[in-house]
Amino acid sequence: MIERKRYLDKLISKKENGLVKIITGIRRCGKSYLLFNIYKDYLKSIGVADDCIICLALDDDESIMYRNPIELGKYIRSLITDDSEMYYVFLDEIQKVATIQNPYIDGVDDKIGFVDVVLGLMKKDNVDIYVTGSNSRMLSSDILTEFRGRGDEIRVSPLSFEEFYNAYEGDKRFAWQEYYTYGGMPLVMAKKSPEEKVKYLQSLFDTIYISDIMDRYNLSYEKSVLDDILNIVSSSVGSLTNANKITNTFRSERQMSIGSPTVNRYLDYFIDAFLLYKAQRYDVKGRKYIGSPLKYYFSDVGLRNARLNFRQQEENHIMENIIYNELCNRDFSVDVGVVEYCYKVDGKSKRTQLEIDFVANKGSKRYYIQSALTVSDEEKRQQEINSLKRVGDSFKKIVVVKDNILPWHDDNGILYIGIEQFLLDENAMDI
Repeated sequence: MIERKRYLDKLISKKENGLVKIITGIRRCGKSYLLFNIYKDYLKSIGVADDCIICLALDDDESIMYRNPIELGKYIRSLITDDSEMYYVFLDEIQKVATIQNPYIDGVDDKIGFVDVVLGLMKKDNVDIYVTGSNSRMLSSDILTEFRGRGDEIRVSPLSFEEFYNAYEGDKRFAWQEYYTYGGMPLVMAKKSPEEKVKYLQSLFDTIYISDIMDRYNLSYEKSVLDDILNIVSSSVGSLTNANKITNTFRSERQMSIGSPTVNRYLDYFIDAFLLYKAQRYDVKGRKYIGSPLKYYFSDVGLRNARLNFRQQEENHIMENIIYNELCNRDFSVDVGVVEYCYKVDGKSKRTQLEIDFVANKGSKRYYIQSALTVSDEEKRQQEINSLKRVGDSFKKIVVVKDNILPWHDDNGILYIGIEQFLLDENAMDI
């Protein structure tokens, strides 16, 4: 069993809090396993009886009749037989439940869906409900609206490096190389050969992700366009881009004319499916967000590499993607930082912008973080920290390098730390 302590702790902290626990994330990242195995085992370990844990996988063909919301409500209520006991209801892939016309009302457009069922069950004092979902109906932007303020989202990601490292059965010296190549989709770890890992990751796109998006948005003839957009974004991880740049790429390299609004819409579909994340640019000194261009990162670097058939293995860009994902997993709000400053050349004022890879905020905490393969060369080091030195505030500044180094601070107070220590120890940011 791969321990998912971060998510188990979140579930435990939200247990019986009067809200619907909504577990979201990319398909095949381990949501169902977290709920039906890890959390269920926890409940049993604290004395909850088996018949007080109601589990229903709505993507299973045996559960087809419960995709009708009325039948689903009836079934669950039939299992809640003792008012003195607390019942824990697990509904997996709840978006499979259809929205239907209320059969008891004629001539009025009155729809019933899974939200009605869940909120109806929540009126019982002895019911604690947990649901999972993978598609756009289960996004955080819609949750509070759909559940009328009674939803509490838990976003699950593919395995972090720490989770991967702790479960890795090979020589730990090769764990990083394995992770930045094949990523953290849980079932990848079960595949023994590189060929099996590659085949599995590539199959996820055609059998699940692309098909889901096409079905959801009725894009019957758009598969090649979706594939091309994903490939372009895969190639530009760690680089600034926008819909106009992608449109120009279609025009110049593929001789296709696709408008930027269409490209933007398709990118949003990938974000809705939890395939991609979007990082906005933030003017550190001006304290404002800057519009386009921005950066896109993959929720799993193995999926990114699979899109490119493992051809573009630029470790610096992959490492940047992994750091971004880790900061998000630690519940930071993460932006791409921009520091603007003026200087003079031949007596003339010039203005330029320097980039900080990540500005990570959580509560009153802020960290400025640069990702660099190495800073062994002094000129390279100065290049990496130029933007950090110009920030002008006292928040922590960090350079993460690939090398396994002892953490150290330079004369500017900037912390230098190796990528593995950064990912394995959450407290390392405060050394």
